[in-house]
Amino acid sequence: MRFYPKVAALVLLALPATALGATCTMQDEMHPPDQAAIADAGTRLLQAIAGQDEATIKSALLPAETDEWSGIQSAVEQAGPLIGGGHLQFRDAFLLDASMQAATVDTDFFCSNTSGSMNITLSMHDLPPGRYAVLLADSLGSPLAGQVGLVLAWNPQVSQWQLAGLSVRPGTFDGHDGVWYWRRARSVATADPWTAWYDYDLAAYLQLPFDFISSPNLQKLRQEQEHIVPAPRTAFPLTLPQGDRSWKIDSVVLDTSLREPDLAVVYESTGVTDPAAQRTEATSVLSAFLKAQPGIRANFHGLWAVAVRNGQRTPVMELPMTQIPQ
Repeated sequence: MRFYPKVAALVLLALPATALGATCTMQDEMHPPDQAAIADAGTRLLQAIAGQDEATIKSALLPAETDEWSGIQSAVEQAGPLIGGGHLQFRDAFLLDASMQAATVDTDFFCSNTSGSMNITLSMHDLPPGRYAVLLADSLGSPLAGQVGLVLAWNPQVSQWQLAGLSVRPGTFDGHDGVWYWRRARSVATADPWTAWYDYDLAAYLQLPFDFISSPNLQKLRQEQEHIVPAPRTAFPLTLPQGDRSWKIDSVVLDTSLREPDLAVVYESTGVTDPAAQRTEATSVLSAFLKAQPGIRANFHGLWAVAVRNGQRTPVMELPMTQIPQ
């Protein structure tokens, strides 16, 4: 399993997961021994993440995930500035039982409490048979309102819950949470569809540390996004004039790698290899994009330029909006 930091999005199955015997138990309905064991394992891992104690985290790694250590290690390092200055506290926990599966398959877990007031779907890609737990935690009081997601797997050989995946994300950008971006998306959807579209992406990103979790609230958000007309995703490939030439843009996607609300502009390069020439080309592309979509300049932090040549993608640079020519 690979659940860190940029996780594959929701996967839908042709058959319901219940047909495979997959079950989900929410935190308040777990048997006390399960609840205590999961909480203990999760607490030890959160403490190690907060202390940047990589040795403890690596020792708790599920053997099957040994090859994924570099990605998990990167997530631990990213967690430092995201949760620093705050107090980690668990938000939710889910106990997932896929032990009746006959093979490794994509699996949906449908989680609801007894009253039916909470309904969550967790969609796991290429999940081996076994028992798992997903824990969500928040860094209360930290400037970036960091979020931590843990995936634990039960290892019957040592009778322990061990780490199978980790994801960390901010909960805010510039002091604004996902609800703020959702409201802004609604307010500009008609006047500025491009800003609204990526505001919806930001709102979804800031809600949860994992992309494989879905809820009625997130489904409503995505439904609103799909009602944007014209939808930016239908505009690509996009050809934009700039001076005596034009640029072909393949896509524009959300990029939060600098912990800022940036967008990445993926464009067809002329093939220049000199670093100075690459930057000149990239600057021209970004300028052309912002001339076509001025609302993006006013509402996002900056743009990444990602050059494509012969099918190969090369990140060139990131520029704040103030450094991109008008």
